[in-house]
Amino acid sequence: MIALIILAATVAVTLLAWYVFPGWQYKGMLKPYEAWRAGKWYQLVTSGFLHADGTHLLLNMFVFFFFGPVLEQTIGGGSFLALYFTALVVSSLPTLIQERNNMRYASLGASGAVEAVLFGYIVMHPLNNIYIIFIPVGIPAIIFGGLFLAYSYYEARQRRDNVNHVAHIAGAVYGAAFTLLFVPDAFSRFLGHFGF
Repeated sequence: MIALIILAATVAVTLLAWYVFPGWQYKGMLKPYEAWRAGKWYQLVTSGFLHADGTHLLLNMFVFFFFGPVLEQTIGGGSFLALYFTALVVSSLPTLIQERNNMRYASLGASGAVEAVLFGYIVMHPLNNIYIIFIPVGIPAIIFGGLFLAYSYYEARQRRDNVNHVAHIAGAVYGAAFTLLFVPDAFSRFLGHFGF
């Protein structure tokens, strides 16, 4: 239920920013230069409820829809809520530091928190298959996670697109760490999938 409320709120805020209150987009996106100098730390959270375009919104909410409710059922609503909102902040911290002197840099989207949810799911269900469009076979979640991190690291080094791959990596690592450290029995359950 909490996951679906977050999804609905994200879609609603994004659409309102696009069509009703265009000032929300500029004010709410993460601008590290402003955050450091003007104390606009709220942008660490508000940027996660805003998206650049329909494809950006659809991709994030598509992943969140398939993994968020399952993870919420697995770890409980309170843990899920804590994971998601802390991930909004933590996933943006590397960017906040790295781009603190860049007046032109801005970032928005729920990707970091969505990756945290995905990797929380991977910790709890490491051997479940994940299916990707155009690939006819399922990939075990833990293998998918490793491939995703490798791809994100490669793309972050290339710096050839406008995607914040650093936030993806930070969100993914944080989501796995949060789940293992703060969800009761998560670590033993993870090991149990591999016969330990």
